[in-house]
Amino acid sequence: MIKNRKHILLVLALIAITLVKAQEKLPYLDTSLSFDERVDDLVSRMTLEEKVGQMMNDAPAIPRLNIPAHEYWNEALHGVARAGKATVFPQAIGLGATFDEELILESATVISDEARAKHHEALRNNSFERYEGLTYWTPNVNIFRDPRWGRGQETYGEDPYLTSRMGISFVKGLQGDDDKYLKLVATPKHFAVHSGPEPERHFFDAATTERDLYDTYLPAFEATVKEGKAYSIMAAYNRYMGTPCCASHQLLDEILRKDWGFDGFVVSDCNAIRDIHDYHNYVDSKEEAAAVAVKAGCDLNCGSRYEYLITAVAFGDITEEEIDVSLKRIFKARFKLGMFDPAEIVPYASIPMDVVSSKKHRDLALETAQKSIVLLKNENKTLPLKKDLKSIAVIGPNANDLEVLLGNYNGFPSQYFTPLDGIKNKVSKDTKVYYEAGTKLISKEPTMSLVSAEFLSFGDETGLQATYYNNHDFSGKPVATRVEKVINSNWNLSPVKGLDEAKFAVEYIGNIKVEISGDYDLGLQSHHKAYTLEIDGKVIVDNSDRPKRRVLKETVYLEKGKSYKVNIKYYHEGYPAKLKFMWASKQKSSFDKAIELAKKSEVVVFVGGISPGVEGEQMPVNSKGFDGGDKTDIELPEVQKELLKALHETGTPVVLVLLNGSALAVNWENDNLPAIVEAWYPGELGGNAIADVLFGDYNPSGRLPVTFYKTVKDLSPFVNYSMKGRTYRYFDGETLYPFGYGLSYTQFDYGDLKLSKTKMAANESCEISVSITNTGDFEGEDVVQLYVRDVKSSVKRPLKSLRGIKRISLKPGKSTTVTFEITPEDLSFFDIVQHKKIVEPGIFDIGIGPDSNSFKTIELQILN
Repeated sequence: MIKNRKHILLVLALIAITLVKAQEKLPYLDTSLSFDERVDDLVSRMTLEEKVGQMMNDAPAIPRLNIPAHEYWNEALHGVARAGKATVFPQAIGLGATFDEELILESATVISDEARAKHHEALRNNSFERYEGLTYWTPNVNIFRDPRWGRGQETYGEDPYLTSRMGISFVKGLQGDDDKYLKLVATPKHFAVHSGPEPERHFFDAATTERDLYDTYLPAFEATVKEGKAYSIMAAYNRYMGTPCCASHQLLDEILRKDWGFDGFVVSDCNAIRDIHDYHNYVDSKEEAAAVAVKAGCDLNCGSRYEYLITAVAFGDITEEEIDVSLKRIFKARFKLGMFDPAEIVPYASIPMDVVSSKKHRDLALETAQKSIVLLKNENKTLPLKKDLKSIAVIGPNANDLEVLLGNYNGFPSQYFTPLDGIKNKVSKDTKVYYEAGTKLISKEPTMSLVSAEFLSFGDETGLQATYYNNHDFSGKPVATRVEKVINSNWNLSPVKGLDEAKFAVEYIGNIKVEISGDYDLGLQSHHKAYTLEIDGKVIVDNSDRPKRRVLKETVYLEKGKSYKVNIKYYHEGYPAKLKFMWASKQKSSFDKAIELAKKSEVVVFVGGISPGVEGEQMPVNSKGFDGGDKTDIELPEVQKELLKALHETGTPVVLVLLNGSALAVNWENDNLPAIVEAWYPGELGGNAIADVLFGDYNPSGRLPVTFYKTVKDLSPFVNYSMKGRTYRYFDGETLYPFGYGLSYTQFDYGDLKLSKTKMAANESCEISVSITNTGDFEGEDVVQLYVRDVKSSVKRPLKSLRGIKRISLKPGKSTTVTFEITPEDLSFFDIVQHKKIVEPGIFDIGIGPDSNSFKTIELQILN
């Protein structure tokens, strides 16, 4: 019996060894074979059900085939997003404002380093959650055709050429430069002709002329595919010319694959396959919707409607062979990412976690923020400010807020600096810095501010005692106990040593004492996390049931000089971890306090604008001026204008700093305030970058990637996708600030333009050059811009088109020569008769200058 048992065990062992060896020899695991061969072999071994499961964003593991789970949904618009700590760069519109291709490449390389590090850390923890994968749904290269679009902040602006150059650099930085493996998969989106209105995106039909399609809406996609080599494309929600983009043979098959040679995979926008049937009413069943999308070339479904492919095969709507075509495209991307190969042969698999939010990365985020800032006005050299001012009032709803630094689709920084922080760190130790919000962003409701340390006490110390626990019942030995001056905590940034960042609780205790008797609003704000606030043993705020993000407050009467016991309990789980203890006095408004501060200050820095909380992606309809994420007006919110006018009346100079993701019609502000700075949503170190510009440690060099119009009345109807009258290329009215505009603390003079030849054939190229001199007193950077205008076209052409950008740096008194090449591509347009791009004989004005309204020109003749 023992002998037989040993024999059986030996046979079983031999079988196991044979199976392992057989598995090792399976072609799809053989790294010596081509990716196509390996993909073909793997797909041939899968059942229909397994295939369909791999064609949705949350693809499950298939253990029998050694296929790991993979979540395709990952975001990195301006830093690894929604995955915990990461370096947060300026929002994409700010990246566009740098007009700096090399800087964007460096930034995207940093982002992909952090993404790879996070992915492999997740693998070590056997985690395959959303936002931990390697396929990233970015960049957004849609054209920001209308300043009302809430998601325009995610783009690089309104110009096809600038968007193309920024998009190419970003894609290359994400995907790496290895000959065999991809670092990440980049996904330019949303293909195509997609830019609002947000509330209608699931059923809207965008209609354009063929020329607008090819000359405006497609160039950035074509560039990121052909030159950038993007390995994925996201198809849009809307219809284009009657056909849902995710089911459009014209877009996904004819243009993308056949004309441009795209060989990657296409993913739908999230739930866009659902829209084909449910909202577009394009087909009669869910099965048909899934089938028409796959047949058109939409390979991966963000959502779950591709589960209907199984019954679609049974109904004859699609064949398994047609499904295989899409599945092979998807899996080839995974093979190119090295997901089926030993880590030691994948060059990006060894990037360590300590690169995440490293000093090197943060330094680059600061440089990028500095270069994104645009100086719009500087009357009488108001800026830069002196660092030894006796006093400065920092006022405005965006002066001390994290949200407006981060934009949307963002990560969480290890440390951040608001404009208030940056200014405090920049001025001399003797300068008094006053701060008051003055108003909310768009609402006239009373403004709440942080309860400052002078009103809080614990024993003999100012502030409240904070006790931390790695549980939610405040039991056992605390992780840490300390007194904190104000309750403005962001534990993702500066965690307490030993604290479980994923799940913890903190209790604050102490006293509050006021100097004026009266009613006070007391409240807390978190990020959908639970908390309670007690005053003298009575719970006045309870956010434990279905926690809300907004400030929850209660009015209480506080008597002058009397101490009231404060107890705050905060329960945290997940990301982000933030809490603010805030109040507002009923006796004196924040508006009134701001005016008082202005009167006793040498200068006011008003930090206003809007925020990603009021402009963005398909939000609920909110206050006047905003509609479901889009704007209905483009002026500064009325409450801010009222405060600015009151501040101006004090006689104290007011410097306006704008934080926003879209153009604002700041007409009164431009006419009446001496200095205006555009800072976008500038990222984690945005406050420092703003202070660097305000106080002259950095000479501003950002340029506007969008036109700033004077009024919404100058705009075509939002739903109209015709380019007529839109953007600097087709708008012939008077602008507030033109595309490409930006001032400096120094001056640059442009010499005469020189062409290498003034006449040439349509298939030839030539060079144009100009000498530029820094005639001012500061060292600075200039963004030299090349524009082309077709003077005698047989068709309607743009008034002018950007065709080149170069950054130069010059010390005072120094000169340099800048040269651009002019190619047939720069002079071409899409001919709807020949259905291709052509160059017509005739006269072209070639211009070089600092913006789209200020450039010298020279004639170039194209011969027959």
